[in-house]
Amino acid sequence: MDNNTLDEYRAVYLTAEDLRLAASILYNAYHDDPFFVDALSSSDKFAYEQKLRAAIREELNTLWQQKQALIGLFDGTHLVGVACVVTQEVPLGEGRYWHWRLKMLLGTGWQSTQAMMKKESTILELLPNQRCGVLQFIALAPNEQGKGLGHQLVQAAVSWCDEQPNLEGIGVFTTQEAHTHLFKQHDFVSLGELVIGSVTGQLLFYTGKHDE
Repeated sequence: MDNNTLDEYRAVYLTAEDLRLAASILYNAYHDDPFFVDALSSSDKFAYEQKLRAAIREELNTLWQQKQALIGLFDGTHLVGVACVVTQEVPLGEGRYWHWRLKMLLGTGWQSTQAMMKKESTILELLPNQRCGVLQFIALAPNEQGKGLGHQLVQAAVSWCDEQPNLEGIGVFTTQEAHTHLFKQHDFVSLGELVIGSVTGQLLFYTGKHDE
């Protein structure tokens, strides 16, 4: 895709009306994600898919309510990609609020809720300090793959990071080599290998570039 075509896309904050479509995009993108397959383990495909829908819906709603960065990539008025960054200004991991735990417990079960909190705690332990965020979700709609939009979506996330005076960087857990390569092209560096549950991946980190 040439630059003139890419320029037709814009990255802006999601509105409440965008959340349902954003959840659908994330569901399709993370359907076969190794972490969710492991964390939401179920021999019943329908049960797994119900858990995944619940996990994504509750997390999106929580991030929205806590005024975290929900970034949408739009082609005109059409939402084609989503990136969600959460900062440590809100409790993560073992510090998650009780109402988040309750909703996740009802939607996904105890073991799955524990697995998600453990993942966050493991990531936080490797981040440089508490002034760092986590890229919780990043995804393109299925029919938007292969257009170079992944780069634009990652760039939207790092540009947002650069604009936050109190944020020193963002981390992301990747399990696929193609995703790792994409992030590294945008100045993410590896902080090391992580094993979360039965899933092995890389924790990548982008250091924000703030004006002096």
